[in-house]
Amino acid sequence: MARWRDIKQGKTSLNEAQAIETSNEDDIICASPLKRIKSFIIDMFMIMMPIMYITTYVILDGKDALQNNDMATWITSAIYGIIVIAFWYKSGQTPGFKGYELKLIDNTTKQIPSLQKIVLRYILFLVSAISIIGILLPFFRKDKKTFQDLATNTSVVSITQ
Repeated sequence: MARWRDIKQGKTSLNEAQAIETSNEDDIICASPLKRIKSFIIDMFMIMMPIMYITTYVILDGKDALQNNDMATWITSAIYGIIVIAFWYKSGQTPGFKGYELKLIDNTTKQIPSLQKIVLRYILFLVSAISIIGILLPFFRKDKKTFQDLATNTSVVSITQ
């Protein structure tokens, strides 16, 4: 941002100052953490709950069988992850992201990230979800980026401004 003093003294023209200010507007602004949390809750109900219901009552004998079967829990979590990764890869949006008008983009291309970045982002999401720092990080950063956003150079942005 050009200083007014520089413009007044002729060191920087007004057009250059406006160009500098508009280039800062192109910076990516991430969606708020609360919108992201709400979209995650929607995804859990729309994707994970049907998987858990089918696993619990169709494949297994009920709640007690699911609680005693660690393999079933891991498999349902893996299926959820595969579905979320597929949604991100296809359109950059899960049902929760679509509901809150959010989209996952690559910071450099401004398009949907590559499959490798999406898979790495999901794995890092699991890692950051188990640590208090990973959960609270976007609340303390000015750009609202999470650990997985920073590590994979991606952002979750609002489609509508």
